[in-house]
Amino acid sequence: MTRIHLIGIGGTGLSAIARVLLESGTTVSGSDRADSPFVRNLRAAGATVMIGHRPEYVAGADLVVRSSAIPDDNPEVVAARAAGIPVLKRSDFLGNLMAGKTGIAVAGTHGKTTTTAMIAWILTALKQDPTYITGGVLNQTGVNAHAGKGSAFVIEADEYDRMFLGLRPMIEVVTNVEHDHPDCYPTPAEFQAAFVEFVKLLTEDGTLVACAEDPGAAELITSAEKLGKHVVSYGIRPTVTSGLVMLDVYSEVVSRNDQGGMTFTASILSHPTSVVLQVPGRHNVRNALAALTVVKLLGLQLEAAARALGEFTGTGRRFEIRGEAGGVTVIDDYAHHPTEIRATLSAARSRYPSRRIWAVWQPHTYSRTQALFDQFAAAFEDAGEVVVTEIFPSREPKQAYSAETLVKAMSHPSAHFIAGLSDVSNYLLTHLLPGDVLLVLSAGDADQVSAQVLAGLQERKA
Repeated sequence: MTRIHLIGIGGTGLSAIARVLLESGTTVSGSDRADSPFVRNLRAAGATVMIGHRPEYVAGADLVVRSSAIPDDNPEVVAARAAGIPVLKRSDFLGNLMAGKTGIAVAGTHGKTTTTAMIAWILTALKQDPTYITGGVLNQTGVNAHAGKGSAFVIEADEYDRMFLGLRPMIEVVTNVEHDHPDCYPTPAEFQAAFVEFVKLLTEDGTLVACAEDPGAAELITSAEKLGKHVVSYGIRPTVTSGLVMLDVYSEVVSRNDQGGMTFTASILSHPTSVVLQVPGRHNVRNALAALTVVKLLGLQLEAAARALGEFTGTGRRFEIRGEAGGVTVIDDYAHHPTEIRATLSAARSRYPSRRIWAVWQPHTYSRTQALFDQFAAAFEDAGEVVVTEIFPSREPKQAYSAETLVKAMSHPSAHFIAGLSDVSNYLLTHLLPGDVLLVLSAGDADQVSAQVLAGLQERKA
C-alpha cells in the first residue's frame, strides 16, 4: 500500500490533503513543529503524526509532500532526496489528486475559503458527495476536507507560492484580485500575471466565474476573453458602471435579515432565485452569487441550492462566534488584508448596529504589513476601539520592525498598540463592557486572545 508522508501536516493546506488521502485509503504519515487540533484530528482519523522534524520520519515513504513553509534544508526533505524519495510541493501534487474529477477551483485574494465552503456544502446537501479541500473547517461537517464518491472536486486555489498553477480545473471562480503576498509577488503586476496564468489552465470547455465589480477581477475577465475563455461575470449591481458592463449573475435586492445575515433576490444566468443567508455582510452576498453560479453551471437545481445555502453557517475563523459571556460577544476572523478587515468590520457593524465594536488585529508578516501600510492604517473606521498586537512573522525571520509604527500613523481616535497577546487579553478584560462585541482579526495565533477573554469573562460571571 502507498504511504505518503506530509511535512507540515498540521497546517491548513496539508491537513486537508491528508484527510482526503486517508479517506481514499492511502497510508498517511506526517510531521509538524507542534501539536494542534488538526494534528489530533488526523491522528484520530488514522494518520501517524510526529512532532518535530527528524530524518528517520521519512523512512519507508513512497512520496513526500511538503508545505510552502518547509525549506530545502529541512532534515526530512534532505533525507528523502538522499533516499531517492520524490519530494513535491502542493502545486506539484494536487493536479494528480484531482485527476478524473470535475475540478472546481476557487481563487482570489479574499473570500475564497467561504466561497469554496459554500460550494462544498451545497453539493453535499444536494447529495452529490463532492471531494473538497477548504482553508477552514466547515461548521456543518466539522472537517476541512472530504474524499467523496461524486464527480466534483472543489478546492480552495491558494495563490501563495503559486500553488494554484498546479491545477487544471473545469470551473474557476475568482472572487477578486488585489495585491497580496509581497514576499512571493513583489509588485501588483506580478500578482495579476499569476492569475492570468491560472486562467490559462482552464480546460478547453471550462468557464471562468469572476466578480466584475472588483477592478483586478474585471481586468482578468478582459484577459480571459482575449484568451478565448468562456466567462461568467457576477456582482451585486446589475451593471458595472465603468463601461456599463451587464453582469451575467447579479442580485437585485439586498437587506439585512433577523438572523443577522443577508437576504437577497438574484438572477443566476437569467434564472431568478431568493436566498436568506445566515452569514453577514455584502461580501458574503457576492460569495453566494459565485457559489450559486457554479451550481447552475453543473446543471443542478437552483432553488434547492438556494435553500441549502440558507443553512450555511460558515467556517472556522471566518466571523466565527466563539461565545458570549458577561454581555460581551466574542468573534474570531481570519482577516489579514486591509480589504478583508474593512469587509469584516462592515459585516459586524451590519449585524450589531448599536453595539460598540472592539477590533483586535494581529498583523501577519512584515512584508505585508509594510507593503500595505497606508491601507491598513485606514481600515478600521467601523471599529469603536482598536488594539494592534506585534506582527506575527509566520514564515519570515523576526525583524526589528514593529507594528507600533503603523498604530502611530492611524487617524483612528482610539487605537492602541499592545505587543503581547496575554497583555492584550488582560487589557480587554479590564475594559470590555456588557453590550460590547470583540472581533479578533488574525491569521496567526491571536485566536488565543478570544479563548482567554471568553474564559475570563465566564469566570467573572461565575
